[in-house]
Amino acid sequence: MTRLMLALCMAVAACLLPMAQAFAQDAADPVSQLPWQHGPTVGRIGDRATIKVPKGYAFLGADAARRFNELLENPPTEVDEYVLAPDDFEWIAFFSFSEIGYVKDDETLDPDDVLSSIRTGLEHGNEERRSRGWETLNLVGWSSKPQYDQQIRALAWAILLESEQSGAKVVNYNTRLLGRRGVMEVTVAADPDVLQPAIADFKSLVPGYTYVSGEGYGEFRPGDHVAEIGLAALITGGAAAVASKKGWLAAIGIALAKFWKLLLVGVAGAGLAIRKLFGGKNNARK
Repeated sequence: MTRLMLALCMAVAACLLPMAQAFAQDAADPVSQLPWQHGPTVGRIGDRATIKVPKGYAFLGADAARRFNELLENPPTEVDEYVLAPDDFEWIAFFSFSEIGYVKDDETLDPDDVLSSIRTGLEHGNEERRSRGWETLNLVGWSSKPQYDQQIRALAWAILLESEQSGAKVVNYNTRLLGRRGVMEVTVAADPDVLQPAIADFKSLVPGYTYVSGEGYGEFRPGDHVAEIGLAALITGGAAAVASKKGWLAAIGIALAKFWKLLLVGVAGAGLAIRKLFGGKNNARK
């Protein structure tokens, strides 16, 4: 089931490419009017965590991030989201907390096995797409294999997909920051051509992220809820099913929304459209 969900999530990619291109042509000024909190400042991610926002970067709280998603025609999610981006909008990071419990990090990840699970799920997803007359997707492989940093309790990976009909590439970079009661899910959206420098830039900010007192991974106490999944399931989509209180269909809806957001912001030049909104207003990063 979780494999099928992941495939359905990723399958949204190809059919949204024309929408991203349309967005790039019809960008409107309201995005620049949102209450961006420009650095240096501290962005508060609900009551769970904070992140340092240096000069040259900007942050949106939950209410503003909701409006931001509306302007980008992203479907709403059932959890609050927060946005972090450089002023030049080379990339955009979306933060949301998944309260699935304490995820044990003693699992050994086998990238080939994980990729095989994703490939199987994608095959099921392509069957559904064919039945609807939609473009199908090909799993090219890892853009970046899963890596777990035990020091900062962070799992990161990137998957490269390709439309079998148009050849359009779809890349997304994901980070999961483990905490005492769940996982902070971070999706970085960027044009594929600038993905690697975008990832490097984002990683430079991760040390500025911290859980508030009582929420850190090392503050686990006996009796705390332990998640039903491990590290591999954070990649293959199991977290969405566990986090959902409304069953399988709701879990699919949550995951679909996240991947939809990724494509509208990060593919086919939509990022360039956002940067145009801020023309002349950006502060150079130093």
